[in-house]
Amino acid sequence: MSLSQRLAQLAGRLQEPQKVARFQRLCGVEALPRRSAAPATDPREDEKAEAPLAGDARRREPQPPGSDRNQCPAKPDGGGGGGGAGAPNGVRNGLATELGPASPRRVGALRRNSLTGEEGELAHVSNWPLYYLFCFGTELGNELFYILFFPFWIWNLDPLVGRRLVVIWVLVMYLGQCTKDIIRWPRPASPPVVKLEVFYNSEYSMPSTHAMSGTAIPISMVLLTYGRWQYPLIYGLILIPCWCSLVCLSRIYMGMHSILDIIAGFLYTILILAVFYPFVDLIDNFNQTHKYAPLIIIGLHLALGIFSFTLDTWSTSRGDTAEILGSGAGIACGSHVTYNMGLILDPSLDILPLARPPITVTLCGKAILRILIGMVFVLIVRDIMKKITIPLACKIFNIPCDDVRKARQHMEVELPYRYITYGMVGFSITFLVPYIFFFIGIS
Repeated sequence: MSLSQRLAQLAGRLQEPQKVARFQRLCGVEALPRRSAAPATDPREDEKAEAPLAGDARRREPQPPGSDRNQCPAKPDGGGGGGGAGAPNGVRNGLATELGPASPRRVGALRRNSLTGEEGELAHVSNWPLYYLFCFGTELGNELFYILFFPFWIWNLDPLVGRRLVVIWVLVMYLGQCTKDIIRWPRPASPPVVKLEVFYNSEYSMPSTHAMSGTAIPISMVLLTYGRWQYPLIYGLILIPCWCSLVCLSRIYMGMHSILDIIAGFLYTILILAVFYPFVDLIDNFNQTHKYAPLIIIGLHLALGIFSFTLDTWSTSRGDTAEILGSGAGIACGSHVTYNMGLILDPSLDILPLARPPITVTLCGKAILRILIGMVFVLIVRDIMKKITIPLACKIFNIPCDDVRKARQHMEVELPYRYITYGMVGFSITFLVPYIFFFIGIS
């Protein structure tokens, strides 16, 4: 057997959904038994039993008609690999309705897909510390984390490091999302896998962009801060494997990726960083100082977004890609205006490495105040732009907007909505909010 055949055989084994299911069982996750027949039962009893499992904010709603457009089928040659004839990518995993006796170990889906109405499976969880640990790990690759993490760096820690982290994040995530739509491998089949999270189930699987983000961010943080700030290198060497492994393992635990997806995402990120990291300093300086930087930034990111929308039919990755590009463009344009107005000046190279300032009540108070004021402003901007852009895009392109979820499945709506909304969010993070801080004296 040749080396290429051995590697192909290894890749096939690493992609098997049975291995994902085995890891879930090892961590204490098991699917509830499915009801094969439909005996005469009161559906209201099922509804009452299901509702507390997901909490009031995640009540079950009927799946809207037409959501089958969200399917991402496997390649004709069976590129999904692995055994198990489960539901293909994007197909709703049926809820287990055989609830049995009340048990504190039963859990519902972590996140419901608000765009497709898709819901996850009910499952028995016997190891709650691991469940909450991996829930935290998977959130390290979601929007809530990003919208808190990058502003915190820019407003409270080091704007230069924050900006450059965003540059790396945009590049890594964009390449990862486009690669998914080119390879088009499905998510692990369910059954045997238990889908605890389905928010990204309509996307393809290879490579894992959570794994890519969970690898790129800690490595980039250490590369950008070591030598610029005074701290023992061992701290960074501990942070990288802990952060990376937590995010990567959480995606297997949630049933969203095979082992091969995770390994590919990790290696792909290392390759991207090796090639593009030397240019991050050049890109950041260009964004701040070049006369025509805003025009080039907006045009380039918009062109990349249009290109990504042509790779495949609609899925939530279309909106995620536009959101990433819009955020990156907004943050870059905001940093250009901020630099030229002198609102935030990076420290001189002569005083590097920087020492950690003493922790005082005033320092912590200002940091908390900046986060609270900044995030309230950013969320208001996001909500206003969302209410403006979706109806406006529908009107311009003559698309019915009675059902917002269906309207957003059109590129003409989703691309401008995400790009403009999150472009303004990014612009607020690096310009409007720092200007407010300067005005009220907490910068």
